[in-house]
Amino acid sequence: MEALTDEQRMVLKTVRELAEQNFAEKACTWNDQAPWENIQLLAEHGFLGLNFDEKYGGGGMTEIEAVLMIEIVSRVCPDTGLFLNSQQMLAPRAVNEFGTESAKKAYLPPIMNGEDAMALAISEPDAGSDVSAMNTTAVEDGDGFRVTGEKTWVSDVPHSSSAVVWVRYPNEGLGSLIVDFDAEGVDIANHFTNMAGHKQTQFYMEDVYVPKENVLTHGRSAFKEQLVSLNWERLGNAAMITGRMAFALDMAIEYATEREQFGQPIGDFQGIEWKLADLVKQYKAAQGLTHQAARNAVSADRTLNRLDASVATLYASEVAERVVSECLQIHGANAYQRGHPLEFLYRDVRGWRIGAGTDEIQKNQIADAIKENGLGHIV
Repeated sequence: MEALTDEQRMVLKTVRELAEQNFAEKACTWNDQAPWENIQLLAEHGFLGLNFDEKYGGGGMTEIEAVLMIEIVSRVCPDTGLFLNSQQMLAPRAVNEFGTESAKKAYLPPIMNGEDAMALAISEPDAGSDVSAMNTTAVEDGDGFRVTGEKTWVSDVPHSSSAVVWVRYPNEGLGSLIVDFDAEGVDIANHFTNMAGHKQTQFYMEDVYVPKENVLTHGRSAFKEQLVSLNWERLGNAAMITGRMAFALDMAIEYATEREQFGQPIGDFQGIEWKLADLVKQYKAAQGLTHQAARNAVSADRTLNRLDASVATLYASEVAERVVSECLQIHGANAYQRGHPLEFLYRDVRGWRIGAGTDEIQKNQIADAIKENGLGHIV
């Protein structure tokens, strides 16, 4: 990535120091709880929504700063990085990009203040990777729409008051709007706990009224813009995953330096040296792909292309599983105990080869992009 400005360096240095001083002690212990105390501390310092408009409480910066912040925080506290990613790159970003002025004023300030969150509801029982099979409908009714359908595998619901819901408008294709969880007709049915201990939710909507000011995308061309915007979710995931790799590597390097066997630190054995070298190589490659994709997008009017986004997230999620596994291996039995940070991280990183598009979907995106435009150019 090109050299950061003095302002960028100052902001990110302050974020790193704040995280190291306040988030490290409880890292990997949050389970299904949102790390509100960390989020509110970031809000007090003006670090939530770095890439959002200042008039809604954001930082007025770009996705470069947001991506770097997600990575930095994830390196200290993976769960806080997860929350930051969801609230900077997913549903609230859709509101910031596509929402009406009324919706932005209503929903964004509480999130920027660390008082609320917003979920993103896309998947349905019969529509996971294939969003074209989506059955949730939004039918026009006076000055709004009536939404009926079911969503599942939705993250962030327990600590959110609303969701950006993807829907089908009859005869007009797919789109999205904001649904309040306390609206009449919304039924939070089940919470599922995944391998990492995080809750995902199934909920139903029956004739739920949504005012027109809560419509985000409506019509084929508008929804295509939101599909492009979804690339930022993928890149945010890559940044979050890269931070998790650094978390694991920091632990492995420290342990290899301190743990002695056969009269010397285990990090002095060539087998461990070469292992660490290979892991750092993979981490740096993932980091470079993520940073380069963010830089390319911001220099292109903040439009992130799917080739860069899918390559970065696919590579990061694939190598993270290996990196965390080998860092656990360096610790041996010490890390293979419930409650150890690497035991948690080992379970956590597996999910990122599924979330925001499976490995297979990312490969499809890459193949489609190169068939359409080739490899692209350096300049």
